[in-house]
Amino acid sequence: MIIRSDASHHYSSAHKRFIKPCIERFFETELPKTFGPNLRSIIAEKLLDIFYANNVDAKTLKSGQVLWNAVDKNTRVDAVNMKTIPVIMTLVNNEDVNRLENGMPMSENRQYVIARITKEAHQQGALLSMRDIGILLSINPSTISSTRIAYEKKYNTALPHTGNLQDVGTCLTHKYQIVYKSIVEKKNPKTIASETKHSIKAVDRYLKDFHRVKTLYLDGKDTKYIRVVANISEHVSKQYIEMIEQYVKEPKNIKKYA
Repeated sequence: MIIRSDASHHYSSAHKRFIKPCIERFFETELPKTFGPNLRSIIAEKLLDIFYANNVDAKTLKSGQVLWNAVDKNTRVDAVNMKTIPVIMTLVNNEDVNRLENGMPMSENRQYVIARITKEAHQQGALLSMRDIGILLSINPSTISSTRIAYEKKYNTALPHTGNLQDVGTCLTHKYQIVYKSIVEKKNPKTIASETKHSIKAVDRYLKDFHRVKTLYLDGKDTKYIRVVANISEHVSKQYIEMIEQYVKEPKNIKKYA
């Protein structure tokens, strides 16, 4: 039998004042037959990790900033075990106010807000979706997407977001930019990957998709056939066909798509 010292007897109960033992005690009393002591400890530790990750001191937030749980850039938004991480984003700052003060329309200034918060999230290891931004700004995601595209075209850039870097949703801007840089600007895949913030593997995949569509389309196949054989969505195949018609010399007797 181990005899406890007076000091141990006097102070040991103080351990129960900390948060983790309180969580463990909750599971012990409310779910006594569900979790053993080891599992209670593990669960309590995980709950504390979540709590501290999301418990940002309000003093660390600047005026105009907001805390949001965005998709970890190392997981996909449609993954079963999708992971989120808290990020701090600036919804409004002095530059926004200056632009509005100088007469810039609110809709145009929104381009800069979207660009800023997508970059801020990415720098913190996360990706925003157009739905995320729509919720944050109380605007329809389709409007957010159109606004983002306008900014990307204006500055010939690709903003980091789930549709761009994870190929999620109906986003085509990054695919268009990659193909455009290849067939019009004649840049090599390594340069394209660097300029569009994609891996060379992703660039190669998009270019292969485009060239499959081009081969089938110039052979006179219709969009339904092309979509099935190339194994890409109809809206992407039609966008690629529009690029072919605009930038690739069209041979005779090519069928037009409906």
